[in-house]
Amino acid sequence: MTTPLLRVEHLSVTHFDASAARPHDVSFSISRGEAVLLLGPSGCGKSTLARALNGLIPQSLGAEVTGRVLLADSEPGAGWHDVAELGVAAASQQVAMVFQDADAQIVTGQVFDEVAFGPENLRLPVPDIEERVERALRQLGLWDRREDSPDILSGGGRQRLAIASALAMGSPLLVLDEPTANLDQTAKHSIYLALGELVRAGTHGLLLIEHDLDEALTIATRVIVLDAEGRLAFDGTPREVFGQNAARLRELGVWFPVAHEAAACFTAAGWDLGTGPLPLLGSELARRLERVDRALLPDSSGSGAHRRELPPPAEAEAGAGASELPQQSDALPITGLAGKRAPGEPAPRLETRALTVTRGRTRVLGPVSLSIQPGSITAVVGHNGAGKSTLLQALAGVRRAPRGTVLLDGQDTARMRAGALRTRVGYVFQNPEHQFLTHTVRDELAFEIERGAADAQTRVDDMLERFGLAEHADRHPFLLSGGQKRRLTVAAALLDGADVLVLDEPTFGQDRARAEELVALLRELPRDGATLVLATHDLQLVTELATHLLVLDGGVVAAHGEVNRVVASGALEAAGLGLPPLPRALAGVHRHSYLREITSVSQLEAALARHPDIHDGGAS
Repeated sequence: MTTPLLRVEHLSVTHFDASAARPHDVSFSISRGEAVLLLGPSGCGKSTLARALNGLIPQSLGAEVTGRVLLADSEPGAGWHDVAELGVAAASQQVAMVFQDADAQIVTGQVFDEVAFGPENLRLPVPDIEERVERALRQLGLWDRREDSPDILSGGGRQRLAIASALAMGSPLLVLDEPTANLDQTAKHSIYLALGELVRAGTHGLLLIEHDLDEALTIATRVIVLDAEGRLAFDGTPREVFGQNAARLRELGVWFPVAHEAAACFTAAGWDLGTGPLPLLGSELARRLERVDRALLPDSSGSGAHRRELPPPAEAEAGAGASELPQQSDALPITGLAGKRAPGEPAPRLETRALTVTRGRTRVLGPVSLSIQPGSITAVVGHNGAGKSTLLQALAGVRRAPRGTVLLDGQDTARMRAGALRTRVGYVFQNPEHQFLTHTVRDELAFEIERGAADAQTRVDDMLERFGLAEHADRHPFLLSGGQKRRLTVAAALLDGADVLVLDEPTFGQDRARAEELVALLRELPRDGATLVLATHDLQLVTELATHLLVLDGGVVAAHGEVNRVVASGALEAAGLGLPPLPRALAGVHRHSYLREITSVSQLEAALARHPDIHDGGAS
């Protein structure tokens, strides 16, 4: 057994404005060659625990700490150092941190200098620093941006920069707090390839806080789960934790990988996926489905297997879709083009006409011409830097567009007063802290309600309960967890009463329970007349929530149409984004080729519930 890099002994952390410790009485260790995935519901203390591992708590961020965090000496067998007795700078040579918010740790004006900053403070020889910087930047795909300012990188680009800075420190233990939350699928995959190499080489240990498990479980060797009170609930291999404790994990609101969710649907419908725990990875699910004998599948009549056509994907609700228009190409369906409307089609709620945004002499978006129909939920996807946030800001009026390029119900938003536009369009920033204006959670919500409203207090209290923020009503918004901050910004936007809601990464940082509540809430809003536009890197969320999908590639529209049509068209792959996790897994199933029509877990559940014995009409 390798000597641990770190030991945590009965650690409890109580913030000065909190009523209880989170985490509470937690003990574990991490060794080289281990990738430990830390899971738990929002607010259980995951990020707090991460910040205690190199002394940021309590040395830089005040809190009451009991228990110990011990770091192994760099010389094998030389003993242990208590983090409480080390400065943060000394501890950082053993434990490198990558925060949930990359902006919180960027301190220089150039990408190269940012990665060199840590090694320079270790007073390493210049050739060693340069070698470390180049290696880290190449690993994270930023070497060609080495002379750029971090300010002009996308949110995902800055997150990759933070990871590169941590790698350059040479610390044997990396602690990463949702390191890929702002990254597209391709960037996520590349980061996990790099992290996986470190784990397999046995040179590093990792503690990883992550909600997107489909990539994280490709490298995780261990899973630690905290319960809602911040206590250690489970500690074991991924198969042990997920295979033996699924019911309890669901109670805690912990995310499951999509392959596991799909496998549960198949087994509930009577498909025999073999013995042992349900698969955790898409490749394993595909292998298991390939072994399922079609002749042994259950049928709803009890008289043997029958061949039935897979029910088509559920159509979008009436009024939610845009009419299909001539396609730009066979591969890329384009619908909802600005200025063109079929007879009887409702007027668009939002419309852009040749919208173009430049920064300096660089065009970052456009020209973009599109229309978004009332009651639709449009997901905007694309690589980091594709222009998603820029488009959303223009639609919401956060970034004022030239006259005549963005229309709201036919009215030019450039001619609308800011206050009038705000009452019509609610906006949720990618970084929640960018929109906090008051000193308490309660005041942040009350700020959004018209002054003098008789029911203001009741509406605020209802929203606090609805979003699980009641016990934090008197805390400063900046002291909430990342998931709680996100819920607060969405709650505030809803309180404003806008009938158009524009959201940048709405489920970022949410545990499963809160994300499902939020998705259910967002799904209900169009029934009350609202129109939603959201940017996300979560392609599986797109298939579960959105009615329409807009693919941006290099600042222009590559595809726009109903979700299932765009996914099936190959537009996501053409843009280098890849398929959502479930379609990606089912694409490898050849024995039951009809499954390739499925894009979401909810669609799979519905199809199996109607016809557990579904078969395609021809040979597979």
